[in-house]
Amino acid sequence: MSVPGAVPPGCSLPAYARDLVRMHDAVIAGGRPPLRPRDVVSRSWERVLGLGLKADGLNTRDWLSEDELARRRENSPLRDAVGDLKQVLGGMPHVLLVVTDADGVILWREGTSRVRRHADDLGFFEGAEWTEERVGTNAIGTALAEAAPVELLAGEHFEQNQHPWYCTASPVHDPRTGDLLGVIDVSGPALTLHPAIGALVETGRRLAEAQIWRWHQRRLDRLRQVGEPLLATGPALLVDDHGWVAAGAGVSVGDRIAAPSAGEPIAVPGLGACLPERLAEGWLIRPAGPDRRVTLDLDLTHTPLLTLQGGDTGWRRKVTRRHAEILVLLHRAGQAGLSAEALSRALYGDAEHIVTVRAEVSRLRRLLGALVDTRPYRLAEGVRMTVR
Repeated sequence: MSVPGAVPPGCSLPAYARDLVRMHDAVIAGGRPPLRPRDVVSRSWERVLGLGLKADGLNTRDWLSEDELARRRENSPLRDAVGDLKQVLGGMPHVLLVVTDADGVILWREGTSRVRRHADDLGFFEGAEWTEERVGTNAIGTALAEAAPVELLAGEHFEQNQHPWYCTASPVHDPRTGDLLGVIDVSGPALTLHPAIGALVETGRRLAEAQIWRWHQRRLDRLRQVGEPLLATGPALLVDDHGWVAAGAGVSVGDRIAAPSAGEPIAVPGLGACLPERLAEGWLIRPAGPDRRVTLDLDLTHTPLLTLQGGDTGWRRKVTRRHAEILVLLHRAGQAGLSAEALSRALYGDAEHIVTVRAEVSRLRRLLGALVDTRPYRLAEGVRMTVR
């Protein structure tokens, strides 16, 4: 998804930036603006005004301790991509590269000393939270709120002190699960905004997601090298901590099963009930008994409760109402299944929530793994399910 440009084609950048500042002042004062705010800006201002933030000056900033910032950096899936991002986006004059986590907290920042000093005056530094709730309409916070790329110029920012800036941001998602990981943002002086900035930010997003995927494949490769000799003992799988399949023998289950946990039985189509065995780099999954049938029972009478039975073992767990809705829809769809678009329409009434749908199904597959097939989404062949 490309970043929508903030400047209409053919417009003079200085003149348009001045018009946006006048637009901001008129809207905040309750007057008639010289031009209508873009829809993404109108939605954001409505949210921000509802929070009681002030437009004149700076709202109260909040930032993390050095220890907490270091912890978040260490745990961020984006940490391995930051070096490449700095090479691609961080070397341009008048440009500030920022990478945040999913909470809108700035984890890394790169730019010239001059642009960093100007950013410091705004509280735009490592450890600061740049959500709409904290600092008003800005590309990072608004991209998080809209779950979409955003570019803002001058008076489109809610705080007047941000008017000398442009900012272009794109959310980064885990290519394995669809989960939001953070935001890549490029900011700078408003009158230096170039039409190519949006394309550069999208390049950075694709680079980060590709790096995460390469890291994932390397871990599966290491697991395969360590555990493949164990597959010679019979039908079995090698999987990582999240249930992603590195190798298998005597069974075909696609790319993922339920996330293993020590001492917890899991059900795998073709293997039935299995007890995961820990390896240094992941898990060995082998059948716990001869009965390979798998059944699910979804009880909707009170809090949604899912019971799994495979052979002589099984479990019972509460599930979210959203996951219960998805299971009911897949049960009704049968082997024909549902596309991500069809599931979005069934759950949300439109096809605009495909990314959210993919993330929800990914979380459900962390619980059930290959019992839920993809492309299309459906219950795996041979899995019986009842709904009460």
